[in-house]
Amino acid sequence: MPEVIDIATIFGPVHLIWTRSQSGPKVRRIVLPHDLPTSVAAFEDAPRDGELPDDSIRALIAGIRSFLQGNDVRFDIDLLDLDRCPLFQRRVLLAEFGIPRGYVSTYGRIARHLDTPGAARAVGNALARNPFPLVIPCHRVLRSDGRIGGFQAGLAMKRRLLEMEGVGFREDGRAILERIWY
Repeated sequence: MPEVIDIATIFGPVHLIWTRSQSGPKVRRIVLPHDLPTSVAAFEDAPRDGELPDDSIRALIAGIRSFLQGNDVRFDIDLLDLDRCPLFQRRVLLAEFGIPRGYVSTYGRIARHLDTPGAARAVGNALARNPFPLVIPCHRVLRSDGRIGGFQAGLAMKRRLLEMEGVGFREDGRAILERIWY
């Protein structure tokens, strides 16, 4: 049965939904503040803040807090239950995981990187349903014109995360695309 850990952050509550497995704990979903009402409702009967299974979940919680304070954090992707994601989404999420702090990409560039040119919208849809925001840094993907695009926790949080990572913005709200990945 999934368990929920409520994490207090400077952006508001973040919820970590995880399960125990024979291979260790697996994160099923990370729910950001703006995304709370609908996403957490599905898990309202899950146990909350029980005994943490091991140091890996404690490290993930500390990493999320540190990341949201603007620090560079390397997350352990093996904690994520990526097998729950469809194959194309998994490929997108793994590509996204590879974008370093301070860099951005576009939906189209990721599509081309995955040898699926013309699939920018499909990349955007896969990221819109990213069950692991922050660990899979979907905030680092923008529209090709530098506009922010979408984000589960709202555009203000996406912009703030990018600014904390050193991405600048023009007066019209578009990101300055100096450090592009892929």
